[in-house]
Amino acid sequence: MDIRQKTINNIRTLAADTVQKAKSGHPGAPMGMAPMAYAVWIKEMKHNPKDPAWKDRDRFVLSSGHASSLIYTMLHLTGYGLTMDDMKQFRQWGSKTPGHPEYRHTVGVETTSGPLGQGVANAVGFAIAETMMAAHFNRPGFPVVDHRVYAFCGDGCMMEGIASEAASLAGTLELGKLTLLYDDNEISIEGNTDIAFKEDVGKRFEAYGWQVIRLKDGNDVDAVCAAIEDGKKDPRPTLIVCPTKIGFGCPAKEGKPSAHGEPLGEENVAETKKNLGMPADSFCVLPEVYAHVEEEMKKNEAAEKAWDEMFAAYCKEYPDLAAEWEQWHNPELTDDVALNDALWQWEGKIATRATSGEMINRLAKLLPNLVGGSADLAPSNKTYIKDGGDYSAQNRAGRNLHFGVREHAMGAICNAIALHGGLRVFCGTFFVFSDYMKHAVRMAAIMKLPVTFVFTHDSIGVGEDGATHEPIEQLAGLRAIPDLLVFRPADGKETTAGWLTALTAGLPTCLILTRQNLPQYENSGCEAMKGGYILADSEKETPDVLLMASGSEVEQMMGAKEALKADGIDARVVSMPCMELFLKQPKEYQEKVIPAAVRARVAMEAGATMPWYRFTGLDGKVIGIDHYGASAPYAVLFREFGFTVENAVQTVKEVLGK
Repeated sequence: MDIRQKTINNIRTLAADTVQKAKSGHPGAPMGMAPMAYAVWIKEMKHNPKDPAWKDRDRFVLSSGHASSLIYTMLHLTGYGLTMDDMKQFRQWGSKTPGHPEYRHTVGVETTSGPLGQGVANAVGFAIAETMMAAHFNRPGFPVVDHRVYAFCGDGCMMEGIASEAASLAGTLELGKLTLLYDDNEISIEGNTDIAFKEDVGKRFEAYGWQVIRLKDGNDVDAVCAAIEDGKKDPRPTLIVCPTKIGFGCPAKEGKPSAHGEPLGEENVAETKKNLGMPADSFCVLPEVYAHVEEEMKKNEAAEKAWDEMFAAYCKEYPDLAAEWEQWHNPELTDDVALNDALWQWEGKIATRATSGEMINRLAKLLPNLVGGSADLAPSNKTYIKDGGDYSAQNRAGRNLHFGVREHAMGAICNAIALHGGLRVFCGTFFVFSDYMKHAVRMAAIMKLPVTFVFTHDSIGVGEDGATHEPIEQLAGLRAIPDLLVFRPADGKETTAGWLTALTAGLPTCLILTRQNLPQYENSGCEAMKGGYILADSEKETPDVLLMASGSEVEQMMGAKEALKADGIDARVVSMPCMELFLKQPKEYQEKVIPAAVRARVAMEAGATMPWYRFTGLDGKVIGIDHYGASAPYAVLFREFGFTVENAVQTVKEVLGK
């Protein structure tokens, strides 16, 4: 047995041992994909385990994240610092080897993967980011950005709609540095994939505009390597179809559904090792395998050293670009953004989708690495960077991305653009369609990625389009996601606050924006970055009632304050653009804004009432909408559904018992 085959078989047995020790996991796919992993991680991929943050490294995505024991095995063998003890703690509390790969948690993991298909879209995002950065920074003789993206996916990924969305876009954009290796083992949890999946995947990808290379046997490592090299020569993205056997090497389970999502069993692991000619010891890596992999990694150390030398020369030749390089990779805002009073200037009644659109363009002049786009709704979302150019296969320097009607892929692609580094990214669609991309938003939150999600047409204010396009439950749903900021501004200055929060918080931020015009408030401003603040205070030290709202309904509450004053009722108006930020403030500040002594509280928001009860308490009331909308002009809907000054006043009197 030659050293390559020993290494491949050792990958299989270490992955199987890892799952067996945990008594939980998925051994079959790692065993089948071992030759693919050897080809990519050891032979073809440009990466230096001694410097996992090397900016020109190739990116690897395991879309079939349940096969995590494979990536941990490769991280261990190639020297990323994942120890054998870490392997033995697979899926256990506090370990570096969780059940699905997690970004920031395990060194060498480029993105959190798990929900099938997300990784395909992530890979597309990495490839887009590479071309954008290369277009801006590369100069003749100085390819400082020149890396590829490799992704593994399985049949389940290929069934998911997000993979189709992303692959279609990748073909249109001719992302030639993207290579997707398809683990075509024809097995699902329920049985053979024929029960639900008979299409010719290769033909589908050919129709998308990909180069498709079909291997006779995914176990042929020479063929896998040759296919990868062929992919490098083609300007199109490449799909390599690798027919494999799930659970390869296990006499009792090879090619069977039972190899998918459960340990092989002690006896079967022993038989597998015997069948593959490997030692019977658990968690055994042959010394010659370690030595072989270490020798192979030397070429990557040399590649980074050569890049470092080139980059040093580049910095001397192009000092302005070198300074930009540093700034683009710095998450901190420069003073010309953070301290720019012009960003806070607004006049007249304007929809917050329009103030957001203006903010995008104000920021784009100050942040040349701000890029983004919409799911075919830029004119409505106001998400277009004027004079920014359109990104395409012909124009990699364009700052405006056109995702087509592909919300889910859009979200996951933008996650990867943020992961890649160097770019600040936003994307937009109608708020009601956030449901299509919710899992991508959730993944951004899990990874704490600074992606800005621009969601316009935020309520029944959509009006004539009717119930199908009027978000009701979406605000409550997004607010329930940990580590996600949901910012619903009431005017231009609050929109500025929302954008600056999105650029500085280090978390994903959803901007929830109106279609209808809203007034500007004299006392709004940077305090909105605290999430909630006193917009209009009472005349008394302790107000009779607290009026709370976000977004467009702040206007009704401001009107109610004046109307109540005529009846001798003193009210404070609290604008609450972002509940999550407000709840992060010190208790003293929260008490100052919403004093416990004031039990009379009324909140108004054109969405589900649920999130507001934490602020109104049982003694207060929430004016909201816990049913679907209707088709009519928005002003009619606001009147009919009770979002009026008059209803706010009446509700306050009911709370006060008057």
